[in-house]
Amino acid sequence: MPVSPLVMANAIRALSMDAVHRAKSGHQGMPLGMADVATVLWTKVLKFDARRPGWPDRDRFVLSAGHGSMLLYSLLHLTGFEAMNIEEIKNFRQWGSLTPGHPEYGHTPGVETTTGPLGQGLATAVGMAMAERSMAARYGEDLVDHRTWVIAGDGCLMEGVSHEAISLAGRLELAKLTVLFDDNDTTIDGRATIAETGDQQMRFKAAGWAVKAVDGHDPGKIAAALRWAKRQDRPSLIACKTLISKGAGPLEGDAHGHGYSLFDKEIAAARVAMDWPHAPFVIPPEIDAAWRKAGRAGAGERRRWERRLEASDQRDAFARAISGELPVGAFTALDAHIADCVAKAPSGATRVHSGAALEALIPAIPAMIGGSADLTGSNNTFVKGMVALDPPDYAGRYVHYGVREFGMAAAMNGMALHGGVIPFSGTFLVFSDYSRPAIRLGALMGVRVIHVMTHDSIGLGEDGPTHQPAEHLASLRAMPGLLVFRPADAVETAECWKAALSEARIPSIMALSRQKTASVRTSGGDLAARGAYELAPSDGEAIVTIFASGTEVALAMAARERLQAEGVGTRVVSTPCWELFERQPDAWRAEVIGHAPLRLAIEAGVRQGWERFIGEDGLFVGMTGFGASAPYETLYARFHITAEAAVEAVKAKLARKDGA
Repeated sequence: MPVSPLVMANAIRALSMDAVHRAKSGHQGMPLGMADVATVLWTKVLKFDARRPGWPDRDRFVLSAGHGSMLLYSLLHLTGFEAMNIEEIKNFRQWGSLTPGHPEYGHTPGVETTTGPLGQGLATAVGMAMAERSMAARYGEDLVDHRTWVIAGDGCLMEGVSHEAISLAGRLELAKLTVLFDDNDTTIDGRATIAETGDQQMRFKAAGWAVKAVDGHDPGKIAAALRWAKRQDRPSLIACKTLISKGAGPLEGDAHGHGYSLFDKEIAAARVAMDWPHAPFVIPPEIDAAWRKAGRAGAGERRRWERRLEASDQRDAFARAISGELPVGAFTALDAHIADCVAKAPSGATRVHSGAALEALIPAIPAMIGGSADLTGSNNTFVKGMVALDPPDYAGRYVHYGVREFGMAAAMNGMALHGGVIPFSGTFLVFSDYSRPAIRLGALMGVRVIHVMTHDSIGLGEDGPTHQPAEHLASLRAMPGLLVFRPADAVETAECWKAALSEARIPSIMALSRQKTASVRTSGGDLAARGAYELAPSDGEAIVTIFASGTEVALAMAARERLQAEGVGTRVVSTPCWELFERQPDAWRAEVIGHAPLRLAIEAGVRQGWERFIGEDGLFVGMTGFGASAPYETLYARFHITAEAAVEAVKAKLARKDGA
């Protein structure tokens, strides 16, 4: 006799209760409440093969409500993902296990994205759906034809990023995206209505989504709703009316059931209520077999897909793209561009130099998809010939994200996670504050996303301190797993793009100027990939080393010229990427830092972090507070970020030493 969906769902509930109780921490309420929905999705609709977690044409499943991680871990175990054995379930939330408190991409096979910060899973899933449509346009639906499914709760939909995400998805008509809303009217503090009066279904409708409500504990109605979603010509929301902690006996539907609230007595009562007399972590053979069968159901479709791929004349290109490998000759045109910049020494804003580098890269790397948060002309992320990624064919390579920095950054994470796409997009550096949570999650996951952040200092001028970054470079450099590039001129900018694209497992920031700056590099050599290097040696014994990044490197060179004229031997070190510098051999780093007795750094930002180069007693020419509204030349003078200020600081320090 077939095992009923309700009994199969109770296996999820039992494992979730047992694991959370054993860990004495976690969240039982959502896994119990959404077990019925997840069971129908994973056994009737979701396209996957548990034995091939990385099958490129699998459906993507995103648990945006990542606190309910035991729902996902139970599904992975029950359907037969090899790595997710019962010992991993028992070791929920323990050191070294594959079952951390919130799902982590790259740590647990079957986890498509790291979730936990509410709302980001939904926004990341929008990027996955965008990548699916883009890849289908490039390689055809014989190779790319899958859906993205999201489970999101009240908290996810309260977060502001959810508005950015659903609005963007509605505009792009992402018909293969479905959100399953765990509509249990419950938050940690109590009923959702204590903080929320909105109608979520009407909200999604207003954004262009198809919407349906369903009893989240009726398998037949759930299955019908999932079939309905697959027929829609736009993204779909299924509002699943559920009870938190469904099956927990007297605590079923309890407003305080979000977290660890089921103990020995309560779990015993839940087992009785669910007619589940089995010992902790024990799944009866017939139920286990039913789940394993569901995990194997997609194997035939996967094998047919593999045969289509093998027969396709795009096989090699597809395989290369999905693996993240760059095409042969990816940097040929860029290297020619670098040589031309060395020969011609163009002055200009580094944002303009970035646009020129992209003109060499976009034709050479088809996986690159650009965009901007409504600042295309300012960010220089659009290359002539690009067209918008838009329905009906999604063949374009440029995304108009609108003023949605957080949603943009999260969507780019999703595109990179999906595979086959290398996303880059732009905004102002100061607005990295808006996108920072997604930048951090991308760094945690190790995905190749390039955030083009222009207007990188007081050099943007008249827009004033609201738009002028001061602390942002220091803040971003403090983030683990992130490369922060701040190039000095056309050569360094192109080299930084090359270095960023060469890093397949780490995101990058390109901090670029609005104002023009002089060319400083007179040779090639991919020196920016070393993170920091000696740009100009001293004439004679080095008394001072000046370290600088970005547009301030030209100021450092001017200061060097004046100091050398006064007999003070001065080196200049350009520091386009501190994180890459830290990777270099000890000998290289020691040589670059040098032995000059006096060190000074110049950067139009705060000092924090520069001690790495100049020590605690080093000199710093930069910002000590926020900026102001004025032409950039005035601002640099008023804030004393000039070659003259650097020279005077050095001379004053030397005078104090001489007088000591």
